[in-house]
Amino acid sequence: MNAFPKHGPDIAPGMVRLLATSAGLIVANLYYAQTLVGPISAATGLSAAAAGLIVTLTQVGYALGLLFIVPLGDLVENRRLVFVSLLATAAALAAAALSDSAGLFLAASLAIGLGSVAAQILVPFAAHLAREENRGHVVGKVVSGLLLGIMLARPAASLVAGHASWHVVFGAAALAILVLAFVLRAKLPPRMPAHQLSYGRLIASLWHLLATTPLLRRRAAYHAGLFGAFSLFWTVTPLVLAGPRFQVSQTGIAIFALVGMAGAVASPVAGRLADAGHTLTATAAALLLGIAGFALQLFQPASRPVAIGVLVVASIVLDMAVAANLVLGQRAIFTLGAEVRSRLNGIYFALFFGGGALGSALGAWTYAHHGWHAALLTGMAFPAAALLYWAGELRGQPALSRSAP
Repeated sequence: MNAFPKHGPDIAPGMVRLLATSAGLIVANLYYAQTLVGPISAATGLSAAAAGLIVTLTQVGYALGLLFIVPLGDLVENRRLVFVSLLATAAALAAAALSDSAGLFLAASLAIGLGSVAAQILVPFAAHLAREENRGHVVGKVVSGLLLGIMLARPAASLVAGHASWHVVFGAAALAILVLAFVLRAKLPPRMPAHQLSYGRLIASLWHLLATTPLLRRRAAYHAGLFGAFSLFWTVTPLVLAGPRFQVSQTGIAIFALVGMAGAVASPVAGRLADAGHTLTATAAALLLGIAGFALQLFQPASRPVAIGVLVVASIVLDMAVAANLVLGQRAIFTLGAEVRSRLNGIYFALFFGGGALGSALGAWTYAHHGWHAALLTGMAFPAAALLYWAGELRGQPALSRSAP
């Protein structure tokens, strides 16, 4: 049943491309709604203060899936796990596409998040497929695909919604994920993990791993700060752009989000810095960029074009920070042992997606009750708190090592 020789196979370039593309398509499901909060809330009857739930519940579902589904990658056959997860995701996306009430759409959003954790089964799957000497390069390519999916999802959703409707966005996504499920079932080799743990013991081991892995805790805390800021920005900014001051169409919001993709250039730079032993410094730079992305927006020029330009620059800076720090974090935790890789990855993503859920919920509430300026200060607080925690690492307080489970 296990297609992995003792010393590991040499993964084919086509398989790397398939895994990268698949990870991007799957994780994109979490972001389609971010630029569509306005039209979805209007169509389903959600209030402005509750609109953040559209993004928050998807992230909550994803966090739950990371804790209770992704660890199964260390226990059950991985190809089957991916296939079943994607079938469930396709069904949830179809339900979202057919929704005409807030309750049904929010329930579908939670389920979309749960099923989309298949992306985080594929990333350690790629690490298992690759040889040791090529593992970092392979994982980097798959993570790059994942990042492109995150960044393309928002503009793609806005463009489709601008020319059709948000229902079409989720319907098309459901069809794409259904097709992908069968492609991966046909193309992926089987992988049966060596663990013989029960599911209960597997889940119980998550706390032990978190408690005994300072590196994991730090990397999750850093990225929770940045991802909270990122989620807040992309929950609130489309509302601001579509509002009375800017009156930007869905197509305009799509172009705005597309420009933010320029931030992905930070990923390979961060990888090279980490390879050269500069992870600590690169992490501080990423957190400072996150703070700068919000500080820049506190200067609100009267000119509408200049104000939009400031928002564009801020989005690029913030996306650079998030892309760089994600690469730094995943590279670090994938050095901690193949036998616990899925669980470490699940804990890491669950913790920082918790930060993302908090950011999107706080952002929508703060903007509705206190305005844009207060939302910016709230967003800035997330990476600022992470930077304070980073200062503890700079002083060399805990040793960043792990005891074997």
